[in-house]
Amino acid sequence: MSKVDQIKEEVGWLKLIFGALIAIDVSLLGWLAQNYKSADDVLVLGAVVAVMVVTAGVVWVNHAAFRRMKQLENL
Repeated sequence: MSKVDQIKEEVGWLKLIFGALIAIDVSLLGWLAQNYKSADDVLVLGAVVAVMVVTAGVVWVNHAAFRRMKQLENL
């Protein structure tokens, strides 16, 4: 497999992970918006922490994908 094909495959996997993380993030935010008043405080705090971790994951995956795309430009 050539280097270009390998990078393209990595970008494809990163797109899949990015989409899954976005779906999880939106779902958690939607749950928080609907249930923050009625849910247990520990559960709300856990959800807030989860949103922060998943959002950080989204940012990391986005940067990783752009780094790979930059590598494609340099080949």
